[in-house]
Amino acid sequence: MKLDLAIIGGTGLYAFPGLENIRREAVATPFGAPSGDIVLGALAGRPVAFLARHGQTHTLAPHRVNYRANIWALHHLGARRIVGVNAVGGISEKMGPRVLAVPEQIIDYTHGRYDSFCDVEGAKVEHVDFTEPYSPALRAELIAAGRRAGIVVVDGGCYGATQGPRLETRAEIARMRRDGCDLVGMTGMPEAVLAREIGVEYACLALVANWAAGCGGEASISLPEIYANLEAATAQVPPIVGALLAGN
Repeated sequence: MKLDLAIIGGTGLYAFPGLENIRREAVATPFGAPSGDIVLGALAGRPVAFLARHGQTHTLAPHRVNYRANIWALHHLGARRIVGVNAVGGISEKMGPRVLAVPEQIIDYTHGRYDSFCDVEGAKVEHVDFTEPYSPALRAELIAAGRRAGIVVVDGGCYGATQGPRLETRAEIARMRRDGCDLVGMTGMPEAVLAREIGVEYACLALVANWAAGCGGEASISLPEIYANLEAATAQVPPIVGALLAGN
């Protein structure tokens, strides 16, 4: 069967539960090596590709991920839709720990990342429309899949992408709140714009691991609590993806 959907797993999602008939594909790209082998398998009888964004043992910091190679490799294998699963912090009141959200906007605070396939010698420069950074159709399908799976998914919000790997200061989060950000993460860009450049539908499934600095009334952030929240949120990803496949 022809591959259509690919999942990029973030922190806490290094293998995709339920994949059957698994095989691994090492893909060489014009932009270097991806984060690891692409895992190909079947879910709900449909072909799916999975890639751990940070590597299988979380060895790649957010600013060291080869986003161009990852997106190119998945597209090369036939993926026409990509769901990026991202661990995030919550800023606005509706984005508390363990919430799942499908944001609709991005503000990019990163720097120094290779954020275009055009940024190579001899390539034609493309000016892509990024007014709506996520595919509206795929966003709607993800939200509908959450409903079918009986899982509450927040529709909308703005994702602020920071450099990492450190967490943010209270002042930085206060600025992001003033800018209109509801979520903060480290891997949302340039993944989204690279998908747009290469012509792949892309949407983010954000898993809130913690309140961002100065939010939610918490004085500090506990790493054990972050991982517990992330584990609980991550457990809801496979049912949503299964419902997404069943509905298409």
